[in-house]
Amino acid sequence: MEMLKKFFEPVDMTEGSPWKKIVFFTLPMLLGNIAQQLYNTVDSVVVGNYVGDNALASVGSAGPILNLLIVLFVGISVGAGIMVSQYFGAKEREELSRTIGNCITLTLIATVFVMVAASLVARPLLELLDTPESIIEWCHSYLLILFIGSGGLAFYNILSGILRGLGDSMSALVYLLVSTVLNIILDLLFVAQMDMGVNGVALATVIAQAVSALLCLFRLMRMTDLFDLKPHYLKLARRHTMKIVQLGLPSGITQAILSMAMIVVQSLTNSFGEMFIAANVIIMRVDGFAMMPNFSFGTAMTTYAGQNVGARMHDRVDRGAKQGTLMAMGVSAVLTSLILIFGKALMGIFTKTPELVDLSREMMGILAVGYIAMAVTQSLSGVMRGAGDTMTPMWISIATTILIRVPIAYGIAFFTRSPEFPGGRQECIFISLLCSWILGAIITFVFYKKGKWKEKGVLAPTEGGTEG
Repeated sequence: MEMLKKFFEPVDMTEGSPWKKIVFFTLPMLLGNIAQQLYNTVDSVVVGNYVGDNALASVGSAGPILNLLIVLFVGISVGAGIMVSQYFGAKEREELSRTIGNCITLTLIATVFVMVAASLVARPLLELLDTPESIIEWCHSYLLILFIGSGGLAFYNILSGILRGLGDSMSALVYLLVSTVLNIILDLLFVAQMDMGVNGVALATVIAQAVSALLCLFRLMRMTDLFDLKPHYLKLARRHTMKIVQLGLPSGITQAILSMAMIVVQSLTNSFGEMFIAANVIIMRVDGFAMMPNFSFGTAMTTYAGQNVGARMHDRVDRGAKQGTLMAMGVSAVLTSLILIFGKALMGIFTKTPELVDLSREMMGILAVGYIAMAVTQSLSGVMRGAGDTMTPMWISIATTILIRVPIAYGIAFFTRSPEFPGGRQECIFISLLCSWILGAIITFVFYKKGKWKEKGVLAPTEGGTEG
C-alpha cells in the first residue's frame, strides 16, 4: 500500500539521479499516451470494421481541422505546465495557486470560444479542402459533435498538464485509462450495437474525455498540501494571465501553423482518392504509437527543466537533457523496429482490404528512421520550453514545416507526374515528412548547443545557478 501511494506522490526532479527521475516520471506518461492514442485508434478500428473504408477516411480527413481549431487549448496547456513546474521547483505556494486558478478560468473562456467559432467554420473548411462528396457529411457531423463537446478535451489536457507540472504523472495516467476503457465500451455500444456510425464514435469520445477531465479536477482539489484552489484564485490576474499567454502562445501558434500545413498537405492527400486517404488514416494511427516515446520524453524534459530552472540548478538541467535524449532515442529505435517487423499485422487491424494494408505498410516504411530524429527534437525542445524558451522550438517547427515539408511534398508530386500517376507519386506525402523531421532534429540540436535558452525563465534571476 505504501509503494502504491508513492507512485501518486508528486515527483521532485531537483534531487536524485536525473535519468532515474526522468524514467520514473516518463513511464506513466508513456502509458498515458498509449491510452490517449487508443482513443483515435479504437475509433478508427470500429469505424473501419463496422461502417467501412469511406467512414474511416472521413474520420481521418477531419483530423487536421480538429487540430487547427484547438490551438487555444495547446497554448494554455504549455504555458500552464511551464509556470507550474517552475513555481513548484521554487516552492512558491502563492504564485503556484494563482497560476493554477488562472489556468482554469482561461480554459473555460477558450472552451466557449471554440464551441461557437469552430462549429461555424468546420463545414467551410471541409469544402475548401475539396473533401470528397462521399465523405464530407460524415466529416462535418463528426467535427460538430467534437467541437460542441470540446470542454472535456480542453480541461483534461490543461488539468493533466498542471498535474504533470506538479510532478504527478501517475494520476493523469489512471484517469486516462479509465476514460479509454469507457471510450471503447461506448464505441462498441454506439456503433456496433446502436448503428450510430461516425456520430457514435464522436459522442463516445466526448463523454469519455469529460469523465477524465472531472477526475483530474477532483485530484487537484485534494492537493491542498501544495497549493490552494480557492475562488479568489480563479479571478484573472493580469501578470499571471499574460505570462501564461506569453509562454503558451508560441506553442499555440506552432500548432496552428502545423495544422494549417497539414490542411494544405491534406488537400494534396485528398487528390489521390479515398483509398489513399484511408491509408493515410491508418498510418497516422500507427504513427501515433511510434511517436509516443518522443512526446512522453519531451513532456518529461519540460517538467524536469522547469523544476530545476525554478530551483536554480542549471548544471543539472544539462545533465538531464543529455541522459533523457539518449534514452528517448533508444526507446524510439526499438519501438520503430517492432512496428516495421509487425507492420502488415498492425495495418490489418484497421481494414480487411488487402490493397489498403499493403499501401499503408509501404508508406509507413518511408517514415521509419524519422522517429529517431524526432526523439532528439522532442527531448531538446522540451528542455528549452521548460526553461522558458518557447520561441525557439516554435520557429524551428514553422521553418521545417512551411519551408521544407510543404514545398517538398508539392515539388515531388509535380515532378513525378506521368500517365500512370497524373497527380504525381503518392510517396511525396511521407518523403516530405521524413525530410522535415531529420532537418528539424539537426537544427534543434544546433540551437540547444548555442545555449540561448538558458537566459529565459519565468522567475527573476538570482545569485547562484548551479546545484549544491
